[in-house]
Amino acid sequence: MKKTLKPLGLYLHIPFCKSKCIYCDFYSLPLAGAEERMDRYTAALCRQLAETALRTRLHQADTVYFGGGTPSCLGEKRLRQLLRCVGKHYHIARGAEITLEANPDSAGDWRTLRALRRAGVNRLSLGVQSADDGELKLLGRPHTFAQAEEAVSAARRAGIKNLSLDLIYGLPGQSLELWQRTVERAAALEPEHLSCYGLKVEEGTPLWERQGELDLPDDDAQADMYLWTVERLAAMGYAQYEISNFARPGFESRHNLKYWTLAEYAGFGPGAHSDLGDVRYSYVRDLDAYCRGVEEKGDILDQNDFIPPRERDTEYIMLGLRTARGVSRREFEYRCRLPFAPIEAVLERFAAAGLARRTGEDGWRLTPEGFLLSNQIIGQALDALGEEKLRREQAAARHDFRVRQDAARGES
Repeated sequence: MKKTLKPLGLYLHIPFCKSKCIYCDFYSLPLAGAEERMDRYTAALCRQLAETALRTRLHQADTVYFGGGTPSCLGEKRLRQLLRCVGKHYHIARGAEITLEANPDSAGDWRTLRALRRAGVNRLSLGVQSADDGELKLLGRPHTFAQAEEAVSAARRAGIKNLSLDLIYGLPGQSLELWQRTVERAAALEPEHLSCYGLKVEEGTPLWERQGELDLPDDDAQADMYLWTVERLAAMGYAQYEISNFARPGFESRHNLKYWTLAEYAGFGPGAHSDLGDVRYSYVRDLDAYCRGVEEKGDILDQNDFIPPRERDTEYIMLGLRTARGVSRREFEYRCRLPFAPIEAVLERFAAAGLARRTGEDGWRLTPEGFLLSNQIIGQALDALGEEKLRREQAAARHDFRVRQDAARGES
């Protein structure tokens, strides 16, 4: 009898960038003078892909994601080498989603994009961020909106039929009208997917250092931008399926959904994270240390934790409530062997304020207004869950058999 292979996502981190944007806290390195480092890094990735494949013989990769950094900076030849390596060592599902992130200035050659499509790439994610060249310059982006338009045209000419654009709202000096113009101009390019992120000021970034001198929109202004975006994109046929992500039917990011649904994925490269076989692990955020460790079979792990399914109750709630799919009483109690009632009580209170609503027989999700307060809502739900777990631990210490029975049934 043929065994059913388990789905798996593969993530390849490409940490090279033409320049560092003022808001970015991802691990990345300057592109200038990096040709030899890119060759060495590509070889290290191929070696680790081959070694990790031994642990995934019962899996098939239904998503492959090249993230960064700016993966397109690696160049066509190296990217095709990595795609061949993935195809050689992993079971690739028919119809697998294979995504390449790119900046518009490095994705304008349709012949290069066609070669990558023929090598397997079938989804392109462009970091457009804004349709205003002044905003792009302020952010340190190495492109103009005209180059974004050219990249979209090149992608379509290359035969890529699944295109995503990233946008950022809440930029310094940005008004609602300027943000609306960005959304309208981006949507006019007819991508299948849009990611719209609120600007986050991360410690350690140039933006963090300069925030006092920049005119950043306040929370109310960002909320207005967000709610307008949800309504406007829905009217244009883009359904919101996660706090910051919108797609035409059938074009949700299958890879990113793995993160939000606790599915298995394996990451490769410095700073990359994995969740495979109930073990969550990550690699050092240092390219040279990573390459040296792979080459010499040394230790490249930064984090390595065993987390069985029953201990993922917090993650299930925290991640599930970020999505339009939401959370399910039945699924939670089956996965975690804990009662959903304390969480449901919290969601019922927020539902009365229009911030959450029931879905189906036993589901719950946040409304767009609720997404704005998701940290508060999720925090209260997790507090209620924590109190219930503590009550059960205390009862178990008293050898209260009734509580153990309830836990086994997933009831309160």
